[in-house]
Order: sequence, then C-alpha cells, then structure tokens
Amino acid sequence: MSACGASSPQAQSTPTDVSFGPTTSQAAGKIASFTWMITQEPATFDLDIDSATAENTIMSNVCERLMQLQPDLTTKPHLAEKAEWTSDTTVVFSLRNDVTFHDGTPMTADDVLWSMQRHAAKGADESDEYANVTDMAKTGDDQITVTLKQRDAIFLQAMAGNGGIILNRKVVEAQGANYGSPSAPDACSGPLKLEKWSAGSNITLTKAADYWDADNASLADSITFRWADDNAIVNALTSGEAQGAYLDSPATAGPLQKSDKVQIAQGPSTNVWSLIATERGALKDERIRQALSLALNRQGVAQAAFGGLAKPWKTPVGPGAWGYEEPTFNSAYEALAGAPAQPSKDDLEKAKKLVQEAGVPAEPIVVANSGDSIRNVISSALVEAAQKIGLKAEIVTIPRQQYGDFYSDASLRAQADLFSDEYYISKNDPVGFYKNGASTAKVNFVKFTGEGYDNKVKQAQATTDDAARAKLAIELEKQWTDAVVWIPVAHTPATIAMAKDITGAPSSASFLYYPWAADVGSSKK
Repeated sequence: MSACGASSPQAQSTPTDVSFGPTTSQAAGKIASFTWMITQEPATFDLDIDSATAENTIMSNVCERLMQLQPDLTTKPHLAEKAEWTSDTTVVFSLRNDVTFHDGTPMTADDVLWSMQRHAAKGADESDEYANVTDMAKTGDDQITVTLKQRDAIFLQAMAGNGGIILNRKVVEAQGANYGSPSAPDACSGPLKLEKWSAGSNITLTKAADYWDADNASLADSITFRWADDNAIVNALTSGEAQGAYLDSPATAGPLQKSDKVQIAQGPSTNVWSLIATERGALKDERIRQALSLALNRQGVAQAAFGGLAKPWKTPVGPGAWGYEEPTFNSAYEALAGAPAQPSKDDLEKAKKLVQEAGVPAEPIVVANSGDSIRNVISSALVEAAQKIGLKAEIVTIPRQQYGDFYSDASLRAQADLFSDEYYISKNDPVGFYKNGASTAKVNFVKFTGEGYDNKVKQAQATTDDAARAKLAIELEKQWTDAVVWIPVAHTPATIAMAKDITGAPSSASFLYYPWAADVGSSKK
C-alpha cells in the first residue's frame, strides 16, 4: 500500500529499530498451537450486536466475507468470486459454489441474502454500510443483485468488513437470542472454528476440518486467546506463557523491545485516537471545540501514552485510508491547520479569543475516562488544555465495560462532553470515514451540518475516478477538521509483538477483518 512509502507520515512515525510493513515474514512450517493475548474478553460473537477490537481480532479468523481485506489493506473477491457493477446503481455478486460452513452444510445464495439483510436491519452494527441500498435479491442459484440509490465507490470495500460476513442461517436461527454467547456454536466458514469459550477465562479456536479453501488452511491446529491488561500482556510474552499480541497501546512495545524472545513490527492502519464530542452541551459550539484542539499537546500525549510509537495527528482517520492518490492526500494533510502537535503561544492566544467569543460555559467541561493508561493521559491533557485557555474541565470515570456504549447510549453521553476512543475503518478510502459527518450519521453527535456536506458525501461515494474522488474526500476532510467535529489526538500504526519462533501474521490493521491467525506458523523449517 502506498501509505508505507518513505514519504508517508505513518512510516515516519515508526522508530528505526521497529520494522514497518503490511506483514511479517512468511511462516516456514506448521505448528501445533499458540496462545494470543487480547486486552479484554469479548462481549458477544454476534457481530451485528457488537464488533469492537476484541471481537474482531478473534472472529476475523472464524467468519468470512463476500470480499476480503488483504494485509496491505486492499480488497479482493472472496466468498463472492466476482463483484461486477452492471449499471451505475446495480452490483452483482457471483458467489462461489464450493464454500461450506463449519457444520458441513454448503453456503447458498439464500444464506448470503439473509446475512446481508440481517446486517442492513435497523440498529444492526453495520447497517450504515447499507444506507444507499434500496433492494437486495437472489437472482440466480449463485447470484445476489444489490440495487443502490446511486453508485457507491466504497460499497464493495464495505463488503470486506463486518457488513459482508456470511452466516449459516440455519445455525443462527436455531440459537435464537443465544447466538453469539459462550455456549453457542459459530455460524461461519473460515479457516478456524470456535471450539470453546470458557467465560471469564479463555477462548479456543481449532483448525476447521475440511476447510473449503484448502490452500489457505490454518497452519496451527489450535489457538487460545487470553485477556489481560497491558502489564500482564508484557509479562506473558516475555515469560513465554503467550506467543503474541496485537498491542492495544504501542507504548507496550517499549519493555518488549528489551526481550530477546520477542519481535516487534508495525504496519499501516486507519486508527486514530480522538476526543469525540457529545451532544451534552458546551461542545456543540464549534468555537469551543476549535479552541480545545488548538490548545491540546498532542506530542505530549504521543510520548506519554504511546512511548513515541504513535504520531500527533490532525484528522480523525489515519493514512492507511490513503489507498489511492497518496501524494495528493499527504499534501492536503500537511496543509491542515488547527491541530498542532504542540501548541504555540499564538495557538493559545487564538484559542483564548475563540473562548471569549463563544463565552465560558457555565458548567465545567466533562471528559470521560475509563481508568486505563491511554485515556488517563488523554483526559489529563484535555483538562490541562482547557485550563490554559480559561476553561474549566473535569474528569468523570466510566467503567471500562460500559465505555463502548457511548456510541449507542444517549443517557451515557449525557454524563460527559467528550469521550476518547480509537476509531478505525475497514476501508482504504477516507470517504469511508467522512460519511460519518453526514447530518444523519449515528456518530455525528454535535449535529454538524457543513454547507453542502451531505451532497458532497453522496457525490464522493458515487465517484469512481480516483483523482476526482480524492478531491472530494479532501474537501470533506477540510470541512470536518475546520469544524473539529471530533478532536483528533494521535495516529497509531498497528503494532504486533510475537515470539521469535513464530511468524506469518500481518503487521497491519488487517487483523481486524483478515484471517491472520491461519497464517501464523513456525519461523523455522
């Protein structure tokens, strides 16, 4: 992917002693098993209900999609052997006829249609990916036809994310409300299957018997997932109790770099930590958001929270989204103002004037924290920034288990003006993010309504010429960042730690959707 080039800010953010690229070296042979660490136990394996990092890291190996994200963040057909636009508003998926689910039953067009309708249902986690869809129909034994309001340049990329997962309807319906729970089987077709979920302890995947895509079968017979905080993950990796982890915080790589048993690599991602403004009160005024953005010490956050393995960032989406026209996106990014790495005296003076124009809010600005190390640093930096420009701010602690509910629970958002989170998209196209600024977008909590923004989103989605679409994406980026809909803080490349006797996993953010664990094997023949 072009974002890996030497001129890319993403590549520049990687220390010289940490390799950067889409994948680690190819495995030399098979292995019996390995243990992988994640930072928390999944909430559910029904990804239409919840699909955060923990769920995706595991289920990317179990469930397959119509299209498949690659380690370099490009996409290609997968369960659909071909996806073809037959008109400006019609795309036809020609399905493979050799796919079987883990219970041995063949995948049918009926399963595919039912799965897509489930993802598109109101309230489903991926329903926004189907916002332009007006009709979906089975138009042949191995064919699904989707009709859209307009041509959508990122719809096929979306089908490489969770919106494109194909489920075994029979298994899901048999489980009912129990589907996705620790006691329920999976309903998928991937190279690994869910063997056992011991609630509160660990999750085991095993190699799928008679996997339909034999050339890409898992090299390992089984993988065990355990969860712990960052310090315990470091201990597990250095002691050899576990063999790998995609690090939630790049800063965790610091102590691991000192171990002669562990290798560290980074790769392209779209991930950015942002302070997301809610509809609660003061942050509905864009001048207050602009002032806080000008005063925030992003370089300090990058160093304190991420050990220098992240980069102060100006936009809410990382350069892994620059899958085309990379020099154009890079130039536009460099020209953006309003989100300095370190605020200058002039930045602080400008911020103070914005506060004076808007008026100091009667109540302190409240930023939510979950008690983990990254949010501790970001929350404290926000409070410090507010104080420097004449604003009062305070921190409220929200239990980590509830924190993800900020996106869906208005009563939780009513407790804070800002919450910090690491946001990413499954697409290598900035348009896939900036649609979140549309007036109807679920995460546009401050009700941002940029002039012509909604129409520009539709126009960008319908533009298939890369240069023309990049121009529109940059216009959307400028409107979003000028209004500071979210306050961007730091871009985090994907960071992987692995024992030196295994290799093969991608080092990019593709692990959230690509069956990465199937590629892990011995580093020696």
